[in-house]
Amino acid sequence: MAIKIKLCLLVAGMMAASCSGNHSNNTDTLGTAGKKDTALANAADAPVVNMQYCFYHTDGTAAQDTTTVNILINGDQVTGKMNWVPKEKDARKGTISGKLNGNAIKALWTFSQEGSKDTMSVEFQLRGNALAQKPYSYDAKTGRQQTNTKADYSVIYNMKNCTN
Repeated sequence: MAIKIKLCLLVAGMMAASCSGNHSNNTDTLGTAGKKDTALANAADAPVVNMQYCFYHTDGTAAQDTTTVNILINGDQVTGKMNWVPKEKDARKGTISGKLNGNAIKALWTFSQEGSKDTMSVEFQLRGNALAQKPYSYDAKTGRQQTNTKADYSVIYNMKNCTN
């Protein structure tokens, strides 16, 4: 009889522990006025490492321009491909390489466009099933686009199945 009681208490304890898991409030997942920035509330919210993630974003007047980001997270190292393919312009296609800190990714995008190679720093934030990016701004002094490091993560990518 004592064994049955101990077994019941053990099962009840295990059920209670499994029900009290991570109940994070994801109302901020895609960014609202109270944005999460580079730090996560707790380690349970951190992205899974040693995993591939694939995202896409469309924009333009008829959502005709597409950007894809396919990344592999291995520890704190992030590598992958990023392609911006506008409908009627020259595309930027290349690789990204950077570091993961919490849920924030700072990387260098090395791409080809119009037969020339170039680089640009990019900043992302993993948010559940989405990827958010800091937008670009134009630097009149250099005549180049660059990541607006002071901006919020406002460009939202949707997760998609990874295919090669």
